[in-house]
Amino acid sequence: MAVLVVEHGAGEGPYAAGDALRRAGLELRHCRTHLGEEVPGELLDVDALVVMGGPQDAWRDEGFPSRRAELALLRLALAAELPVLGLCLGAQLLAEAAGGAARRGEAGPEVGWEPVRPTAAAASDPLFAGSGPDDRRVLQWHSDTVALPPGAVLLATGDRYPVQAYRVGASAWGLQFHLEAVAETVEVFAAEEPGAHGGGAALEAAPRRLAELAPWRDAVLDRFAALVAARSEHTRTRAFFTPRAADWEERFPDDGPRYAKAVAELGLTEGQAVLDAGCGTGRALPALRAAVGDGGTVLGADLTPAMLRAAAAAGRGGTAGLLVADCARLPLPDARLDAVFGAGLVSHLPDPAAALAELARVTRPGGRLALFHPVGRAALAARHGRALTPDDLRAEPNLRPVLAAAGWDLARYTDADDRYLVLADRRA
Repeated sequence: MAVLVVEHGAGEGPYAAGDALRRAGLELRHCRTHLGEEVPGELLDVDALVVMGGPQDAWRDEGFPSRRAELALLRLALAAELPVLGLCLGAQLLAEAAGGAARRGEAGPEVGWEPVRPTAAAASDPLFAGSGPDDRRVLQWHSDTVALPPGAVLLATGDRYPVQAYRVGASAWGLQFHLEAVAETVEVFAAEEPGAHGGGAALEAAPRRLAELAPWRDAVLDRFAALVAARSEHTRTRAFFTPRAADWEERFPDDGPRYAKAVAELGLTEGQAVLDAGCGTGRALPALRAAVGDGGTVLGADLTPAMLRAAAAAGRGGTAGLLVADCARLPLPDARLDAVFGAGLVSHLPDPAAALAELARVTRPGGRLALFHPVGRAALAARHGRALTPDDLRAEPNLRPVLAAAGWDLARYTDADDRYLVLADRRA
C-alpha cells in the first residue's frame, strides 16, 4: 500500500502525517515538485494522495509550474474517491480542484499558534469525531484562504479566516493549518521566513503548543491513515477504472453481440432475478433485461461510480437498478437471485474466492453463474503483451476447485480465441 505525497519545498515534508501513514503500514512515495519532479498523470498503484504546503499561490500559475498538473491529479482523485489530505497550500489546491476558489486573504497573514474551533459537523466526521467543542491551538503560516467548494462540509473554523478544515465528498479533507507540524516544522518555517510577523513567538511557544496538540493531532492523522489502509482494495480498482470509464466502450465497440450471446447461455426465463456483477458500463444489461422481461429484476453492481455514471449516460439505467457495491459484500439477502453474470470479473477481484462465495450466498440453489470475457485467455494475454502463466486463476484446473469451495459446480468451460465463458451451477 502506497501514498503519493506531493511536496512544494524542502521544508514542507509530511512530518507527523508521514509518521501516521507509516504506522499504518503505508509506503510514502514523494513527488518533490520544487526539484523538478513531474507530477504523475494517473494514480495507479496509489492508495491515497497527500498534498503539502508551500509558498506558491494556489489561485494562479505564476511561479507555480506544476499547479495545473496537481489540480488535474486532485480532480482524478476526487472522481475516483481516492482518500486525499491537503495541508495549507494543499487545502487551497483541493478547494480549487473541487469547484471552490483560493484567493489572497483580506485579513492579512496568519502566522503562529492560533485557535480553531470544531463545527457541529465535526462530531460525525471520520477524522474529526471526538474533537470536542474546545478550541485547538494549531500552527498557522499562510496568507491565502479559500471559498468552500459546492457541497463541502466545514469541520473547523477560526476568527481571522472562517475556513480552517473541510471535507469534500466522503474521502477528501483540506486543512488550512499545519496539523502535520513537529518541532522541526516550526524551526524550518521560522528560518525560511525570519521576518514573518509572529514567527519568532511561534518558535518560542512550539514545545508547549506541540505537547498540547500532539494527542489530537495524532488521533486525526492516525484515523486518516487507517481509512487509507481499510479502503486500499477499493481505491486501486477505482483509480484504474475511473479515468477510463468515459471511453471504455469505444476501445472495443464490436463486443455487444458477444455479450448478448453469453447472456443467452444463462437460460434465463421471464420474471427471474439476475445480477451483472462488476457491470462496468452495462453492456450486458439490455440483454439481461430482454431475457427476464419487464416482470423480472435486473441489477448492475460495480465498485466504480464513474462506470455506473457511464452506464446511465448510455441509457442503461432504465433497464436495471445500478448499485455502487463490492461484489464481495453485496447488499442483498440470501438466495435472492436466479443468476449472476460477470464479464471480466475474476481478474479484477482482490479476493476471488471471497467474491465467488458471496455470489453463491445471494444465488438460490440451482441458480447459475456465468463468467465471461469477449476473448479467450491467450488472446487477452497477447493483447496486453503478456504470456499465460500456470497460476492464472481463470485456467480450468485452477478455477474449478475455487468455484467448488465457494458453492458452485462447474458445468461448462470454454476458452477459445473469440470467447471465454464459464458456466457454473449453485450447489443445493
